[in-house]
Amino acid sequence: MGILIAIDFGLKRTGLAVTDELQLIASGFETVESIHLMDTLKRLVGSEKVDGFVIGQAKRMSGEDSAIEVNILELIRVLHKIFPLIPVHRQDERFTSKLAMEAMISGGVKKSDRRNKQKGLVDKVSATLILQAYLENQ
Repeated sequence: MGILIAIDFGLKRTGLAVTDELQLIASGFETVESIHLMDTLKRLVGSEKVDGFVIGQAKRMSGEDSAIEVNILELIRVLHKIFPLIPVHRQDERFTSKLAMEAMISGGVKKSDRRNKQKGLVDKVSATLILQAYLENQ
């Protein structure tokens, strides 16, 4: 078995999370500038056996697609082109940013750090939550 890679895509930054090889535990991997996402994924796929990508499905509370969903669909198109043998799975990502922020607060991350130094931490934690939800639904 290989790992799964979760992607919490944003226009500026993208959070990444990975599973262990047994696909039991989701762990935050890193946050990258979205412009460097493909380079990071190529490096990961080159060094690990990857069984799939899990990408957050951006929905509003009403169930309609969020505006960023157009960009996510383009990302999926590019992933299929670059990594044609790696399947892409979707996972509802509603509430993940809020839950990530709450986890950081309960974990003791100071407000100034959440605002300044740790902007990318929310993205990485969100990717981890997306991946953990996906694992629990399997």
